[in-house]
Amino acid sequence: MKGLTGKTALVTGASSGIGQSIAIRLAQEGCNVAINYRKDSEGAEDTRRQAMEKACQGIEACGVKALLVQGDVSKEEDAIAMVKQTIEQLGQLDILINNAGVQTESPSEAIEADDFDWVLGVNLRGAYLCARETIKHLLAQKRSGSIINISSVHEIIPRPQYLSYSISKGGMGNMTKTMALEYAAKGIRVNGVAPGATITPINESWTEDPEKQAEVESHIPMGRAGTSDEMAAAVAFLASEEAAYITGQTLYIDGGLTLYADFQEPWSA
Repeated sequence: MKGLTGKTALVTGASSGIGQSIAIRLAQEGCNVAINYRKDSEGAEDTRRQAMEKACQGIEACGVKALLVQGDVSKEEDAIAMVKQTIEQLGQLDILINNAGVQTESPSEAIEADDFDWVLGVNLRGAYLCARETIKHLLAQKRSGSIINISSVHEIIPRPQYLSYSISKGGMGNMTKTMALEYAAKGIRVNGVAPGATITPINESWTEDPEKQAEVESHIPMGRAGTSDEMAAAVAFLASEEAAYITGQTLYIDGGLTLYADFQEPWSA
């Protein structure tokens, strides 16, 4: 992708799944990558190893650097420290990928306040804090930059029994638009990527069960779940100069899930 070589990206929640694939893809595109993790240091180290292997393809001095950055994005002090560490050790910060996310399942009337706060704290507050610190740096350095928020189809599709998750992703969609409008004239682009059903470790409850996976995929017009690599490819595009005129948009990568699949065949006059 045009314009990614030599840039520096911070990817939150990058020890597995979509975040891991994003970090690896950006390294392949020539980016230095700060790999954030909260607890899974082994997963983060695996991300770094794969990123360097695929970026350098056996060449020791290929110019790409990968840094592990521990931190809980929901904690202000951690978000500040993560951005600071990235800048100090990699020299700059051009791209932020807000990928860290959690969810809990519960009937809406039974959600514990602490669980509600935890999901919004990570998914929405954490994304804001990391974006805030990145924007501060970009403005101070008078640099252009790109922020990409990893949302979900549940930014617009209601998800019963996952109320806090749906609220967090809906809020992320509005945050994307608001920040994009506020900083467009400063050369800071803010976009979102909203995955549909994706084969990742967080979805093992259905990806490891053929019957459950078939049920999930029956609702997808394209008839299959997506992969984390497909999500990463879209992120790389939006972060690159190929997307230099795109800001304030959320790209739904969902096999058509947001196209009202029940209307694929006409059922009303």
